[in-house]
Amino acid sequence: MPSDMPGLREEILKLKDEKRAIILAHNYQREEVQDIADFVGDSLELSRTAATVDCDMIVFCGVSFMAESASILSPDKTVLLPEEFALCPMADMIHVDSARRERKSFPGFPSPPPYVYPPEFSLRDIKAQYPGIPVVAYVNTTAAVKAESDICCTSANVVKVIESLPGDRVICIPDKNLSMWAQKNTSKKVIAWDGYCNIHERVTPDDIRKARGERPGALIMAHPECRLDVLEAADHVTSTSGMLRFASSSSSKEFVVGTEIGLMHRLMKENPEKQFYPLRNDMICPNMKKTTLQSVLRAFRENTHPVKVPEHVRIPAKRALDRMLAIA
Repeated sequence: MPSDMPGLREEILKLKDEKRAIILAHNYQREEVQDIADFVGDSLELSRTAATVDCDMIVFCGVSFMAESASILSPDKTVLLPEEFALCPMADMIHVDSARRERKSFPGFPSPPPYVYPPEFSLRDIKAQYPGIPVVAYVNTTAAVKAESDICCTSANVVKVIESLPGDRVICIPDKNLSMWAQKNTSKKVIAWDGYCNIHERVTPDDIRKARGERPGALIMAHPECRLDVLEAADHVTSTSGMLRFASSSSSKEFVVGTEIGLMHRLMKENPEKQFYPLRNDMICPNMKKTTLQSVLRAFRENTHPVKVPEHVRIPAKRALDRMLAIA
């Protein structure tokens, strides 16, 4: 532990009490950020929890769309994102219309980003191509995209959400891998967007074969943002929260973790008698790791990077979230 870390923690906790704040940390955050948080979890779980807590301020240690979700569900609370450029490349692969698709040059990012869906397409374009077909938006999207969609989903409930909708076709955005996993588990036709998580996308079936050779007794867990051929080769496919539940309830003592390595901290913390190994050592999201204790402290001191979703976007976005919660 760096020599200044106890002092940072003490000052953060002091300011947190003074400002009647809570700290939320996603499962992929740095260990020291998770350890100082009031709540650690997946993005929607955290935002829903924050909406029930009596506080004035939410400091969301995650990426931008997560802070937007907190603002959607807690419009009367101040929501701060400690790092302004903690972004989600997958969320930036889909935009509502051509006017919203202008790209910024962000520090540490290629310009233009090579992973962005071709700029001649937009969500409204695909809706026009498939009129009347309901749009299912993964929670890993901007508030504007949620507002333009019919219902939201998570990686855990995507199939249940799809099955709840009328008709035999749905548009599923923006993760093609999650869409293909859903297609495998539903009889409906899933029209997929060409988006992906650049961390989960890099996993291949060779990684699964290598893990089985190195850890023959371990169960392999994979996140639905991985490719379909990877998911089909894994022992258990589930969300980050699902991985935590599965590891805790399973009689197995060894697990290979097929998601961002930040989850390993909580897995080991909650299951000290079990062993966990990353499926790939490079499953590290640079955006999730941008937030540090220093940036959390700066957020408290300076109210840096407030996130406020305007009402004309918040209300329809919340409607899409509420529809999901009503059935899931």
